[in-house]
Amino acid sequence: MDAFAIMTEGMIKTDKPQFEVGDTVRVSVRIKEGDRERLQAFEGTVIAKKHGGVAETFTVRRTSYGVGVERVFPVNSPFVEKVEVIRKGRVRRAKLFYLRSRTGKAAKVKEQL
Repeated sequence: MDAFAIMTEGMIKTDKPQFEVGDTVRVSVRIKEGDRERLQAFEGTVIAKKHGGVAETFTVRRTSYGVGVERVFPVNSPFVEKVEVIRKGRVRRAKLFYLRSRTGKAAKVKEQL
C-alpha cells in the first residue's frame, strides 16, 4: 500500500448512500453555529459524481427564487448526515452540466419507472 492509502484507511464511510446522477436527493448537512448544531436539508438533482476514494464528491443543483444554486458534498464527510433519494431520474449522461443553461420545464429530468 502507498502512504496515502494507509493514512486515509479509516476515513472512508462503510455505509455509502446509493444514488446515481439524475436522481433527486435530499442531503441533510450538520451546520455548526457558535456552540449549537442543527441539520439543514438541501434538496436538488444530482448533476455530477466524482469517484476518488476518500475525496469522492457529488454535486447537487436546485433553483432557489429563480437562481441556480449548486453545492458540492464530500461523500465521506462527517458533516453529511444522510442522503435520501426522493425520486429516481432517467438520464443518458454521466454529467448533467447542460441543465445549467436550461430553465423551467426544460431543466427537469424524466423519472425512471
